Amino acid sequence: MSLLVRLGSVFLMVLLVGCASQGGGDDSTPKKAEGSSSEVQMKSMDVGVTITKPVPMADVASPVEICMETRGYTVEPAKNGVNEGKGHHHLIIDAGLPDLSQPVPKDAQHIHMGDGSTCKIIELSKGKMYTIKALFARGNHVPYDPPVTDSVVVFVK
Repeated sequence: MSLLVRLGSVFLMVLLVGCASQGGGDDSTPKKAEGSSSEVQMKSMDVGVTITKPVPMADVASPVEICMETRGYTVEPAKNGVNEGKGHHHLIIDAGLPDLSQPVPKDAQHIHMGDGSTCKIIELSKGKMYTIKALFARGNHVPYDPPVTDSVVVFVK
């Protein structure tokens, strides 16, 4: 077999494997990589947290309801302890992410949702723009690293 034919065959196999791994459906389960020594490779969209309400750059009235969805993680109350792949939400208002090796602080800018809820109603002052971050953490309030987070910016009218 000539070198050109072999190179063409390798290119075609790489192209086919690449297209197959991109998938297309709604299957959000982890995919095992074909012909790879890696046990499981996750697509970036298969895991994480998304703030579903309010939408980014929305004009909102206070109190504001913030709701989150998780992918690849299970939401449970903090009292259930530290269970890998499980935890609860925290809201961070106008502040950066905390130290990921320590429990999330508990103050006016760091709101704990240790009851396992996925929505929280909070009061925000009118006439201001806010950055609201969701941060998912284990039962001991220590965030995952890399962080499981999302953020939206809203204006309170």
